[in-house]
Formats: sequence, C-alpha cells, structure tokens
Amino acid sequence: MRKLLAIVRREFVERVRTKWFWIWTFVGPLLLVGIIAFQIFLATRTGGERTVAVVDRTTTGMGSRVSRELGETLRRFRFVTVASDTGVLDSLRQAVVGKQLDGFLIVSDSTLNQGAAEYRGSNASSVNDMETLERALSGVVFSTRLERAGIDPKVVRQAELRVNLATLKITGEGVTGETGGQAVALAFGMAIVLYMAILIYGIQVMSSVLEEKTTKIVEVLISSLRPFQLMLGKVVGAGAVGLVQLGVWAASFFLLTTNQARFAALLGQSAGGASGFRMPQVPLTTFLIFLTYFLLGYFLYAAIFAAVGAMSNSEQEARQVQAPVTMLLVVPYISFFGILNDPHGSLATWMSLIPVFSPIAAPVRWAASPIPPLQLLASLGILFVTVIGVTWAAARVYRVGILMTGKRPSIKELVRWVRTA
Repeated sequence: MRKLLAIVRREFVERVRTKWFWIWTFVGPLLLVGIIAFQIFLATRTGGERTVAVVDRTTTGMGSRVSRELGETLRRFRFVTVASDTGVLDSLRQAVVGKQLDGFLIVSDSTLNQGAAEYRGSNASSVNDMETLERALSGVVFSTRLERAGIDPKVVRQAELRVNLATLKITGEGVTGETGGQAVALAFGMAIVLYMAILIYGIQVMSSVLEEKTTKIVEVLISSLRPFQLMLGKVVGAGAVGLVQLGVWAASFFLLTTNQARFAALLGQSAGGASGFRMPQVPLTTFLIFLTYFLLGYFLYAAIFAAVGAMSNSEQEARQVQAPVTMLLVVPYISFFGILNDPHGSLATWMSLIPVFSPIAAPVRWAASPIPPLQLLASLGILFVTVIGVTWAAARVYRVGILMTGKRPSIKELVRWVRTA
C-alpha cells in the first residue's frame, strides 16, 4: 500500500507542480465568464444604421409603401425609394461598393403575389439583419394582401396574440424553477466537461506510461513494485489531479450561479433582462451523479489508455491505437440532441446502459429528465462491473506490454496476454 501511495503521490505532484496545470485551472473559470460576457455583449449590440434603397418594380407603386412602413418598423434602417429605370441596378451596385449604400431591396408584383423579393448588399451575410428585414417585409406584404381582400389589418393583428410558453422542468420533488433552455444548457455543459475531462486525463495516463516505457525508466520501477501497482498508481494520481481541477471549476460555477444578478449588473444588464442571461442551477443530486459517472468513466478509459500506452512503442503508434478508443467517447457526444429530444426513448435508454457510452450519455439524460431508479442502478452497476473487468484485462496487457519492444501486438496476441499473463 505504501508503494502504491508513493506512485499516486508522484503522479499527482508531477502534474500539479507544472505551470500549465495552474494556468488551465484558473483560466477555465475565467474563460467561462469571458464566454458569457461576450455572448451578452453580442446580444446587446445592434450595429450602426443601415441605408437601404428600395427598387420599385411594381405596377401599383407598392415600393413607396414598403419603404415607408419598413422605415417605421426598423429603426436601425433608413430606406429610400428608387424607381426601376434602365441602369439603376448598376448605379446602386456601385453605390454599395463605394459604401454609400449598405444594399438595395428589389420588390415587384411577384412580391405581393408569390412572396418573392430580392436583396443585394454588402451585409447580405448578416443573418440578424437579413432575418429582421425579411420578417418586416413579410408583415408589410401580409397587411397589403389583407387590405386587397377587404380585411382590416388592425383587426387581424389584435387577433394574432402571441403566446409566451414558459417551459418548466418537473422532477420527483415537483415543478422546479429551471426552464427548458436551462436544462439544455446544463446538459450541454455536462457533456463537454465529461468528454474533455475523461479524454484529457486518460491520454495523460497513456503518455506517462509510454514515456516511461520508451525511456526504460519502467524497468527500474517494476524492480521494486508490481506492474499492477504502477498502473493503478498512475490512474489514481492523474484522476486526483482531474478532481482538483474540476473542484475549482465547480466552485467557480457555483459562485457564478449564486451571484448572477451582481455579475449581470457589472455588464450593465439585469439577470432576467433582454440578454437572457440566466445560468442553470445544479442540484446536489445532479452534481453527485455527474461526479460518479466522471469517476467511473475516467477509470474505465484510463485503464484502456494505460494498456494502449503499454502495447505501443512510439507516440505515433499510440495515437493510431488511441483513435478507436476516442471514437467511443465521441458517439454519445454527437448523440446529444437525440438523447435530449427523447430522454426516455430507446436511444437514450440503451446509451445510458452501454458502459462505454454511459459516462457521458447518462448524465446528459439525467439533466434532461430524471432517469427511473431501476435504470439508473442498472446503468451504474453495469458500468462498475465493466470498470473492474476492463481494469483486470488492462493490467494483464500492461504487465506484458510494458517490457516488450518491437512489433505492435496483434489482437490474437493481446487475447493471449490477457489469458496467460
């Protein structure tokens, strides 16, 4: 036990004492705050005034009405009506190139009849501007069609009462204050953190094993302790580093969620203002499930990565073998929306039970909707048994591969190592 603790301490201290560990430990929360602040900044930016010419190709003179009503609706836009003469499009194009105009809108009789219009401008790639313009133009065309049919547009607008649907999450404890958008944000954040943490710290174990193998240091180490102790010490040591880093990030996230109003005030916004700044709350149960799946998932993949490092002879070989293992983590990550759309469907259920997928799939599913107790116990039980089995098999591969050099072993040789080591 003393030797195992010595390996754990060595692996932990070697990683903690590096400057990059402390940089990423504290840069991570600052990066989170920076991303939120940047999103709020972008949400509150409206841009400068846009000057747009309306080219009237209609036979009814509707272009003037379009220009007038769009100008009343869109305060950031200034519209001027232009008659459709010969060569007008070329002159307008030159005005756009010369920065005298931002663009020009072409309306014709087909705009009213078929809803077809065309915009040409230097800001045509601005999704926000184009959606705003299209929505406002649709309103003008809609009102014109109503008037042509003898219907008062004001009466129709009064009847078009927009429904503001509030989405609240229900758990076993009742209705929570968490909205559907917050549940999605929480699930997405958990998926990213789990994917990155398991992958990064698992690869660190692989790199450490490979470094000691290629430098022959492992030959000295196993003269005083068993290979399994060495592998377990590396896995536990790197995992402890991950827990420290995640602990700092979790504390930072907790401070951010409990001081949302103060943080928003520093940015000149209200916590529930137009910017929509509202961080999701993380209940204790959700945090414990997240932590449990992180630990089990980390030990599962760290053992696999340790075996990959032991059977490889170079960094290039290790990267090649590592790719299929990494893809196992990618599958639940790219299935994120499928799990969220139907957290109790067959896809979400099976992915939360399959042990190579459940470390990411199950917490995401839980964030969307609580998992039935029997399925949660089955998921954790299967994952725990798999961790034990994979660690046992990885230890046997590690025991043989750590001292072998030359050709990378085949699948048949790996099976023989597991059976006979």
